[in-house]
Amino acid sequence: MVMEKVEGAFLTISELASELALPQHILRYWETRFSQLRPLQRSGNRRYYRPADVELVRRINHLLNVEGFTVKGAQKALADGGGEPLPAAPAKNGEAAASADLLPRLEAIRATLARAIGE
Repeated sequence: MVMEKVEGAFLTISELASELALPQHILRYWETRFSQLRPLQRSGNRRYYRPADVELVRRINHLLNVEGFTVKGAQKALADGGGEPLPAAPAKNGEAAASADLLPRLEAIRATLARAIGE
């Protein structure tokens, strides 16, 4: 069973590499070339990419692999403000409507669980 993480969750290097269809060593290489890219490193040097890191990696990937920048050119583009921002991913049908009532549903589940534990 594949579980999808919530938006904003930290990603491991393998999850991010899979999402971008890149080998993990490329992400590690980019860390040496782009000073802005500094994922959290925990025990055993496991990398955890924060949402800001994920957006930066997506931007670097876009500059290098879509727009055709060299590494040096991408470094300059990011230093100069990153150029044009990446277009936002379009929401899936019904996703916006489903997320609008998510918080009340979660609060109701939490209340139900609290009552169950209290009994």
